[in-house]
Amino acid sequence: MTLRAALSILSLLLLAGCVSGGAGDPLSSRQGRAEAGRAYVQLGLGYLQQGMTEQAKAPLARALALNSRDADAHAALALVFQAQGEPDLADGHFREALSQRPDDTRIRNNYGSFLYAQGHFRQAEQMFRQAAADTLYPERSRVYENLGLTALKQGRREQAHEYLDKALRLNQRQPRALLEMAELSYENRHYVPARDYYERFSQQGDHDARSLLLGSRLARVFEEHGTAAELGKKLQRLYPGTPEYQQYLSEQR
Repeated sequence: MTLRAALSILSLLLLAGCVSGGAGDPLSSRQGRAEAGRAYVQLGLGYLQQGMTEQAKAPLARALALNSRDADAHAALALVFQAQGEPDLADGHFREALSQRPDDTRIRNNYGSFLYAQGHFRQAEQMFRQAAADTLYPERSRVYENLGLTALKQGRREQAHEYLDKALRLNQRQPRALLEMAELSYENRHYVPARDYYERFSQQGDHDARSLLLGSRLARVFEEHGTAAELGKKLQRLYPGTPEYQQYLSEQR
């Protein structure tokens, strides 16, 4: 549901309430309150997606006023507080959301991503493992990608390789998984698969300093000197103050 659609539904609900009043108030029925709650949550998420985190709080608070145990409202508020850099509040709302709907894979994956961002890699991995068990989850490839990143943070490179490979078997167009597999393959001196992963990444993802450095390294391995120089110039132009560019310079000596 778009932000405009959520606003339209809320407007219709509130207008009906103003016109009818009393027993005709749509918020007087369980179904009406549920529909309004869903619209408020979608409105809050719409604001969040536009970076308007302060505006997102009011409709989410209204959703919780209609139902204090609304898992979607708590999960959305968790994302709002995460975006605002208030991890304790975000954690509390994630926990409340899961207490109301413990088998919700989407909430588990989002909570895992939050824990990962906070550096709690073991707890994040537990959330991702539980999410991965849902074989019908439509974004299961992202869960395995997250598992791979979490394993890398814990120094378990072989297991990270397995997770990332699984992510790509589920969805061969996962840019982050492709880049990580390219990096792992390069570090293991498996240059042919590294180049394959990197080329596939280049077709899907946007380059940053890290990917440009890796590309220049692979180009040198395969003696593609023009490509290596081109990527080096791009690294210099776009990311001149980064450690990656300094590493690139050191490797030219």
